[in-house]
Amino acid sequence: MSVTKTNILFVLPSLVAGGAERVMSLIAENIDNTIFNTTLLVIGFEKDKAYQINGIKIVYLNKTRMLNGIPKLFLHILISKPQIVMSCMAHVNNSVALILLFFPKIKLVTREANIKKVKALSHLSKKSNLGNILNKITIKRTNSIVCQSDDMAKELITEFKVSKSKVIVINNPISDEFTFKHGSPKNNIVQYITVGRLHEEKGHLRLLNLLSKLDFPFHYTIIGNGEWYQEIVNHVKKLNLKSKVSFINYTNEVAKYLKQSNVFLQGSFAEGFPNALLESCAVGTPVIAFNAPGGTGEIIEHGINGYIANNQAEYLMFLNKLQENNLDPIIISQSVFKKFSKELIVENYEALFKKIINLK
Repeated sequence: MSVTKTNILFVLPSLVAGGAERVMSLIAENIDNTIFNTTLLVIGFEKDKAYQINGIKIVYLNKTRMLNGIPKLFLHILISKPQIVMSCMAHVNNSVALILLFFPKIKLVTREANIKKVKALSHLSKKSNLGNILNKITIKRTNSIVCQSDDMAKELITEFKVSKSKVIVINNPISDEFTFKHGSPKNNIVQYITVGRLHEEKGHLRLLNLLSKLDFPFHYTIIGNGEWYQEIVNHVKKLNLKSKVSFINYTNEVAKYLKQSNVFLQGSFAEGFPNALLESCAVGTPVIAFNAPGGTGEIIEHGINGYIANNQAEYLMFLNKLQENNLDPIIISQSVFKKFSKELIVENYEALFKKIINLK
């Protein structure tokens, strides 16, 4: 007896290197194909993809902007008739929600990529009245909103008055390439690393200020790109740290660099759910982060896989404390795999989809 599968369409703006792209494509690729028939639709171009995805249908619309892709996306939904559409990122969520006003039987799942207060703290401008109207339409049309962290869920419920019944917390999974490194790296000097976008809210400048106060040899590798690059470079020069800091614009070997490092540094003023920090713990490299809104506190077990600092004085203290790398890499890795393994997170998504489509 054949089982009727649930058709799910995942919609992404692109497959460039990024946390949302990685998580959404991982979920699409790994959910149970005996129950779900999965299609990944990408607004952008195949030539820009940073992730190899196998075993599912991928449709590229080859458009530079979400707005330009709306007619083709509408047509795809009209023809393919998915039972569930899942999207991520505000501009994509808004566009999908508007399209699905014409398809009331299709269920919509959206994924929140950031704590909205982060945008108010950063370079991003406040939303226009039209943006606020679109957000309200999207929330009303959405059947379930996936939040990466408890803080993100609380913000939606308390500050944006989203019904608690619509909100679910599903953390991000650990990708397959971030495996345990089997022992601490034997470096002559302490190797620090930060991976992420180069933006003001990521706190690179305050990390550099703290590193300039250390009285032991170190090297700091910054992996990522963004509009704050020149500001960070200028600050490195100002602090006379040029010989101690290296920049890597992009690499598909992040796991290798994390394994070669002694400590991961996070300087963020706020986070959604810090994938790079999670990945550092996964390979067994301890982390130091500031206490900030978002999922950081859900990953770090203080004194087990790293430390959370409440201020710069505490952060400096932990930098000195971890100079000797006194945390066990095996325990560090186990602390996150028990909560954020790919298998566990995929199961959570499957349970959500079954609930939405009334399969259980």
